[in-house]
Amino acid sequence: MLTVNIDRQKAARYGLNVGDIQDTVATAIGGREAGTLFEGDRRFDILVRLPESLRNDLEGMKRLPIALPRATGTGGAEGRTHFIQLAEVASFELAPGPNQVSRENGKRRIVVSANVRGRDVGSFVADAEAALAQVKIPPGYWTSWGGTFENLQSATQRLQIVVPVSLLLVFVLLFAMFGNAKDGLLVFTGIPFALTGGILALWLRDIPMSISAAVGFIALSGVAVLNGLVMISYIRTLREEGMPLDTAIRDGALTRLRPVLMTALVASLGFIPMAIATGTGAEVQRPLATVVIGGILSSTLLTLLVLPILYRLAHRPDEQEEDVTAEPVHPQHATTSHQT
Repeated sequence: MLTVNIDRQKAARYGLNVGDIQDTVATAIGGREAGTLFEGDRRFDILVRLPESLRNDLEGMKRLPIALPRATGTGGAEGRTHFIQLAEVASFELAPGPNQVSRENGKRRIVVSANVRGRDVGSFVADAEAALAQVKIPPGYWTSWGGTFENLQSATQRLQIVVPVSLLLVFVLLFAMFGNAKDGLLVFTGIPFALTGGILALWLRDIPMSISAAVGFIALSGVAVLNGLVMISYIRTLREEGMPLDTAIRDGALTRLRPVLMTALVASLGFIPMAIATGTGAEVQRPLATVVIGGILSSTLLTLLVLPILYRLAHRPDEQEEDVTAEPVHPQHATTSHQT
């Protein structure tokens, strides 16, 4: 890259300013629009600059004429325009340089790109920042992370709002379905067990946590509630028909065993192609499908084994109160004695 270093002191002695010299050099090398050529309906800009042979000739560039300011003669008449060679007010240097200079917020910027494989972007950036902290950076320089990591940060901030709102809406719907918070919380316990299964599935497949996996957890929260809703709703129906608590729980669990298993198997089998995908977009599909499959399996086990036990523990006091209320009250026979 050709660098033209202008000597400001020499230019000042000739009455030149740096802008005039730079304009002349820019016109000679880069060119300047001098007009427009019309050819029918088409327009072509007329660009004036030195031929390529002179632009690549360093000695020829040194002889580039620079116009001096016109001197005013006697009687107010303008004098002749004099020229000097560019080499008299500037020095030339050929050195390797960037093809282009990028800017951001009015400051120069250089981009260093890296492809992260085999680990998540968040931990990579954390390790890279720890390594950069040991490097002494000159004043005026700074580092910032963009690309996928910047998108990850913005998505994480959105998920910090979306996830609590989604869980709250799920609980509100459960409360509206059952009419009490106790049964709603019992069904809501399927979500933590489902999240545990999703995390375990990611660990078994050695897949890092990502935004697609987080989206899978959100979808899993809704799917995990369905099995518990089917189970609790049927047990409540049996109890409303007058069946005892233990009998209602046993019959409800056995009756809803097949529907719950079929729901879990259908949802899991539907995500298997995404879980084993290897083509375009597989890096997005695999975490999402893995989370959903692992979470559905663990939530199904919760629904069939743990949820009936939790329901019995939660509603046992209610049954005892009903038994006490249903006990008959035997009247006491009063005896009177007469004294004579």
